[in-house]
Amino acid sequence: MRGKRYDPVKRFLDVVVGGLALLVSLPLQAVVAVLIRRRLGPPVLFRQQRPGKDEQIFELVKFRTMLAPDPARGLVTDEARMTPLGHLLRSTSLDELPTLWNVVRGDMSLVGPRPLRVKYLARYSATQRRRHEVRPGVTGLAQVSGRNAITWEERFERDVEYVDARSPMLDLRIVGMTVLKVLKRDGISAEGTVTMTEFLGATNE
Repeated sequence: MRGKRYDPVKRFLDVVVGGLALLVSLPLQAVVAVLIRRRLGPPVLFRQQRPGKDEQIFELVKFRTMLAPDPARGLVTDEARMTPLGHLLRSTSLDELPTLWNVVRGDMSLVGPRPLRVKYLARYSATQRRRHEVRPGVTGLAQVSGRNAITWEERFERDVEYVDARSPMLDLRIVGMTVLKVLKRDGISAEGTVTMTEFLGATNE
């Protein structure tokens, strides 16, 4: 089973597995929320508009990892705004736990291309836009192929590869590889940055 035939089953698994993971993780999420509140202050959650399946916009929810921009204090770049707690949350992927709510709601899937910035929509090539043929995922083929440490072109190639090859076995393999990546804290950021460089546009069609 693969492709469109797999999609209804995939959605059922997202609701069941994502819902259970959300419930089981609630005590841990409560602890993380308290730490963020005490060390970074409010708000605890980071909310941002992201494009999902068929480029429909939804609100992504994650734990906040950065201080608010404050030019007077020199808090302008991601590097300056990132906190030790934020780095820990990102390196362990604990910042992603609230995103399970997006999965249960149907905005996202457990596995799929990562949802990126809305402003990137106008910068994709026709092939790269195919990443929006499926629900975005908490993890995906691009993430286990290098996460933020690979180029944008390589990342989008993996996204489109997933769209064409999605299946239960591929999803299981990606989930297993994700666990290993998180344990190794591998590919958390691109070289020279604490996150990922901005995508400026497709270099070719």
